[in-house]
Amino acid sequence: MDSIHTGVSRRNFMRILGAASAAATTFPAFAGVQQAAAAAQSQGGRRGMGGMSDMGEMRQLSSDTVIISSNENPLGPAQSALQAIGTTGPLGGRYHFDETVKTTQVFSDLFQLKRGYVGLFPGSGGPLDLALMSNLGPDKPLVFGDPSYEQGPRAADSMKAQKFPVPLTATFAHDVKAMVKAHPSPGAYYIVNPNNPTGTMTPKEDIVWLVNNKPAGSVVIVDEAYHHFSNDESVIDLVAEDKDIIVLRTFSKIYGMAGLRAGFAIARPDLLMKFANVSPAARSLASISITSSAAARASLEDKDLVPLRRKINTDIRTATLEFLDKHGYKTVPGSQANMFMVDVKRPGREFQQAMLKENVAIGRTWAAMPNYVRVTVGTKAEMEKFQTAFVKCMDMPPGAVNGASLHLPEYYIPSELYRA
Repeated sequence: MDSIHTGVSRRNFMRILGAASAAATTFPAFAGVQQAAAAAQSQGGRRGMGGMSDMGEMRQLSSDTVIISSNENPLGPAQSALQAIGTTGPLGGRYHFDETVKTTQVFSDLFQLKRGYVGLFPGSGGPLDLALMSNLGPDKPLVFGDPSYEQGPRAADSMKAQKFPVPLTATFAHDVKAMVKAHPSPGAYYIVNPNNPTGTMTPKEDIVWLVNNKPAGSVVIVDEAYHHFSNDESVIDLVAEDKDIIVLRTFSKIYGMAGLRAGFAIARPDLLMKFANVSPAARSLASISITSSAAARASLEDKDLVPLRRKINTDIRTATLEFLDKHGYKTVPGSQANMFMVDVKRPGREFQQAMLKENVAIGRTWAAMPNYVRVTVGTKAEMEKFQTAFVKCMDMPPGAVNGASLHLPEYYIPSELYRA
């Protein structure tokens, strides 16, 4: 597609999309960072961007700390991606907007999508905000699973939209029938699949049912950030069928490009065009870098990358869960992602502090499951260190570690919560 209803050229359209994603991250994501900064200041810390480590305001984790808190891929970018960066870097003196078109076309071809159905962004957090915010408002509520990734309700707060959390099913899937009953005319339904933090899957047939049975005028937003780790089918084919659905993909997880920032929004052109309405100023902001675009394209064309990394993650996750089960610890079953949740039989934040004293940084907890913590799957060696620390901390009586012994807000704990 060379133009979309307004006559915007494909190149300019893609530039608008990429720029809009950068603007969008200044809304709920930045609000969260400001809250973190305020919390640090109230505890005597110096003012800064939420204690980000490069700002120097927060105490640094030791270099030997195992960081399994933010669902990153410890393998980093594939060699094919690194080679693409090396080749493309010297071209950085020019804008090369055609890089975006090339990468977008490779992805479109993979899923047999028509031109104009894919937007490439610097990360997936920006387009996720745009997908949410362009469909929410005071008269357009958000319906979402609970627990799930917090970016959905944060965007709703920014748009002054009502929020309707719906508990997950007994198998920790999104309860799509209950979601439809939650409100007669929401602006959007938000599904993370595999879900963050549980790692569990919502069957494709359930999402298809939701798309086909939701009220007219609403849109289903499916965050497939962790999809590559699973064996289930994607719902991108529903986009090709022109359904009311927006699918998000990222290169931060299985592709190991969290710091390079690349992601896709996949939807009908009219739904993508609504993104630019979130912030008119987005037209003047930067789009994805040519090196990130080239790395993304090389990763897509690397046929062995996803199956190999899926197996590595599955093997390490399975071994870790078997260890926990063998020692009688309760986990949320059915994870198909690079994370899992485990019951620590005490407030999760307290346990996070205890683990940090053992130089292991684990993920946060959720209000719906306060005694569970989320753990990212790291390398085999990292998970062995996790196991040792986990047993030691579980053997401590609840309350053994408190704010007096370790003041957690003084540390910057990496988290995907404020992904850009």
